[in-house]
Amino acid sequence: MKNIRNFCIIAHIDHGKSTLADRLLQVTNTISERQMMDQVLDDMDLEREKGITIKSHAIQINYKHNNGETYVLNLIDTPGHVDFSYEVSRALAACEGALLLVDATQGIQAQTISNLYLAVENNLEIIPVINKIDMDGAMIDEVKDQIVDLIGCKAEDILMASGRTGIGVDGILEAIVSRIPSPKGNPLAPLQALIFDCVFNPFRGIIVYYRITNGSIKKGDKIKFVSTDTIYEADEVGVLKLTMLEQKEVKCGDVGYLITGIKVAKEVKVGDTIVNAVNPAEAIKGFEDVKPMVFAGIFPVNTDEFEELRECMDKLQLNDASLTYELETSQALGFGFRCGFLGLLHMEIIQERLEREFNQTVITTVPNVSFVAYSTKGEVIQVNNPSEMLDPTQMDRIEEPFIRAQIITKPDYIGNIMTLCLGKRGILLNQSYLTQSRVELIFEIPLTEIVFDFYDKLKSQTRGYASFDYSPIGYRESDIVKMDILLNGEKVDALSALIHRARSQEFGRKLCEKLKELLPRQQFQIAIQAAIGAKVVARENISAMRKDVTAKCYGGDISRKRKLLEKQKEGKKRMRQIGNVEVPQEAFLAVLKLDD
Repeated sequence: MKNIRNFCIIAHIDHGKSTLADRLLQVTNTISERQMMDQVLDDMDLEREKGITIKSHAIQINYKHNNGETYVLNLIDTPGHVDFSYEVSRALAACEGALLLVDATQGIQAQTISNLYLAVENNLEIIPVINKIDMDGAMIDEVKDQIVDLIGCKAEDILMASGRTGIGVDGILEAIVSRIPSPKGNPLAPLQALIFDCVFNPFRGIIVYYRITNGSIKKGDKIKFVSTDTIYEADEVGVLKLTMLEQKEVKCGDVGYLITGIKVAKEVKVGDTIVNAVNPAEAIKGFEDVKPMVFAGIFPVNTDEFEELRECMDKLQLNDASLTYELETSQALGFGFRCGFLGLLHMEIIQERLEREFNQTVITTVPNVSFVAYSTKGEVIQVNNPSEMLDPTQMDRIEEPFIRAQIITKPDYIGNIMTLCLGKRGILLNQSYLTQSRVELIFEIPLTEIVFDFYDKLKSQTRGYASFDYSPIGYRESDIVKMDILLNGEKVDALSALIHRARSQEFGRKLCEKLKELLPRQQFQIAIQAAIGAKVVARENISAMRKDVTAKCYGGDISRKRKLLEKQKEGKKRMRQIGNVEVPQEAFLAVLKLDD
């Protein structure tokens, strides 16, 4: 065990984490030149295109040190985005050390700090590395001072590197061996292993990635997952090189994979503990069920494709156990699913994957968060969907989730950020200068306000110089109302939204104006109304298309023309009673882009 080192790399999005991982693999000859490509650990097309890590990966590196000994370095790669922070926390729990990677051109960002706090909570040895030192805009001395202020290390402890050119990579490998402690644990104790990730393979079932803290796991052992209380036999165990390498036994302190032929994603949970079924040990602390934060309806464009969509959702859930869904019906859109996501990026990724991997074109309804309603009888009801909202006469109060938002930016943009956050019902908690040119603002904001377009607005208000990170802080009482959209007096349930009363009128007016542009004109007048209960708060009319029925009357008595116009008026009245208004797909997407 003294020659094993388990470490991860923590950084903000786009600070060069995947590129540095590529160089570590290349320098140690873990992968051949033929296998080498950019972002070698990101195996999804989406990850390569967006330049982000969605699924965390693990790989074992063999490193021959100058002292003649060979060390086993287990790199547990982590996603950098805030939506996947629980996965990050479990990956950190499987390590003894972390490389804190900071971009020399951008300095410390919000997620660098939040992931660093997670690492410090797990008592990890932190090795600070300044990346991209070969870039023209590198501010090496300034970033050094920021890191010294943040973690209190000495300036000479900070390593310099460039993931792109490979400068300083040898120094990083030496620091991993010399500074990060080897794993502690008792190889003779009963088995105890922490699951930090799992992936679905269509031929082998679910493959579990774990780190052994005590004991060892052999092929053929009877093992048990503590939180789901299920027992399986270990069909295959091994370590993770670029591909899986089968072994007879994975020992204490090491990172490996396990195949048991599990086909149901819900039976394996990230953060759970694997123990021996015959001689079970205690579970490792820190496990929690991942709770979805954002909900939206997903419907097939053609109602005939519903069964196909159901199969696709099942397959997708095998790959991503944090996706939750249940059946939902809508008058406007037919059958579909109410899905729960970890956040907006997660929702966008699921949509993209449905389109790319399964060729499904879907309509997504307005995303909303989960509210807690209390009825006058004292019942507590979870409201994930506007249709589940209680009648105002039966409701005592409703609570909405709040988050603690941390924004790091340049001092020039403080005014813009204040205006944006206070306009979103935010409360400023703290403002502090990290350096002369970087300021940290901390707000408490309702999650509902973040869901729509907060991130895009923040980027445009600060010209991209702000980084944003958030963590949930619980529920608070709020004045939330259900707003319905009526077309000629009929509710379109897919356009309903739960919104704060203070913003409902403005939101309703904007939505009616947008729908007026998007809905096609009919032979009869269409009234678009936004209503809260029986009270209409906004209205727009789409005027009828006029057919010139008097064209055939040339000259003659006026009464002939009047008779034709009266007849047309009667026909329009009848048509309005029985006519249906078709709502195009753009109308559902318009709700998301109201301020464009």
